[in-house]
Amino acid sequence: MGFLKRILRNGGKDNAVPITSRGSFETLSNDELQAHMGIRSYGLFELTDAVRPSYDLQVVPMQGFRFDEYKDDNTGVKTPAIMASVSRRHIMDLFLELIDVLGPVVDVVLESSHRVQNSHEELYREHIDSAVLKSTLLEFEDLLLNDGCTGIAVINPTKRQEVQLDEHKLLVMYGRPLDEFAATLIQEDVYPNKEIQFITEAEHVHSSSERMHDRFNILRNRLGIDSEVT
Repeated sequence: MGFLKRILRNGGKDNAVPITSRGSFETLSNDELQAHMGIRSYGLFELTDAVRPSYDLQVVPMQGFRFDEYKDDNTGVKTPAIMASVSRRHIMDLFLELIDVLGPVVDVVLESSHRVQNSHEELYREHIDSAVLKSTLLEFEDLLLNDGCTGIAVINPTKRQEVQLDEHKLLVMYGRPLDEFAATLIQEDVYPNKEIQFITEAEHVHSSSERMHDRFNILRNRLGIDSEVT
C-alpha cells in the first residue's frame, strides 16, 4: 500500500493535503483544490473527509465490492480477498459487523503514514477482546473515517483471516473462506460488481491534520500499544 506523499499547498499544519502522485492536482489553483476537497458526494455515494478522487474523475466513487487476491512479493503466496467501497454513513457499522466474523478474540494493527514517507508504520497489539475493541473504535470513529493517514487491520491469526479499514476508507477482507464476509456485505446493500474500480486505482488525494495525528496517538494509548508515532 505504499505510495508517494507530498504536501501540496499546505494551508497550515491543520490542513495538510498529502497527494499520491504528480498529475491533475499540480495545475489546480488553491480555490480549485479547496472546492474539490469540499465535494461531499457523487450521486448517492457519500465520501469521508479522508480522501478525494482525481480532479478529472478518473474513477468515480461508488458502492460495491469485488473478489480479488493479494500476492506476497516475498513468498509468492496468493491470498483471496474482497475489496469493498462503502458510502460514509454505513462504513463504521459494517466494519464492526465484519469484525464479528473473526471471532471473540483478535489481534489489531494500527497503520500510520503521518510521519513516514513512501511507507507505513505498523503498530501491533495481540489478543484483545472483540467487544472491547469495537467499543473503543466507536469512540474514535471520526479518526478512522476522516483521517487519510490512518488505517486499521483486525486479524484472527488462527483462522488466517483479516478485515482492514485502510487509509482510503476501503474495506478489505483477506483469507479463506470469504463467504461470510460477502454475505455480510450483501445484507447491508453492498453488492458484487466485477467492473467496479476503486479510488486507489487512479490518482487521488489524502487529507490529514495535526489534530488527527494527536487522535491517532490517543487511540494507540487506549489500545495499549507502547510505540508512539512522532
